[in-house]
Amino acid sequence: MEILSWLQEWYSKQCDGDWEHGNGIKITTIDNPGWYVTVSLNGTHFEEIRVDVVQVDRTDEDWIYCKIEDGCFTGAGGPGNLEEILNTFHKWVTFE
Repeated sequence: MEILSWLQEWYSKQCDGDWEHGNGIKITTIDNPGWYVTVSLNGTHFEEIRVDVVQVDRTDEDWIYCKIEDGCFTGAGGPGNLEEILNTFHKWVTFE
């Protein structure tokens, strides 16, 4: 499944008239350069999920660091790693 289509669908499923007012998904850039993604899991089925931190350092521009902590997924990575960050989130919340 195309990851952005899946993320849109996942987001829509969380929206219940309340969740989306204080929670959501943020995708932004960082000055390394790279990407930073946060997904609020508060109020979802995934709020208490426990996973091991993923840290992959291939090169200065090819890396990811993803975790879930305090009801929030955070993922960061190099400029070409946004899809890998989102796929890590997908894997964790679909238990694949």
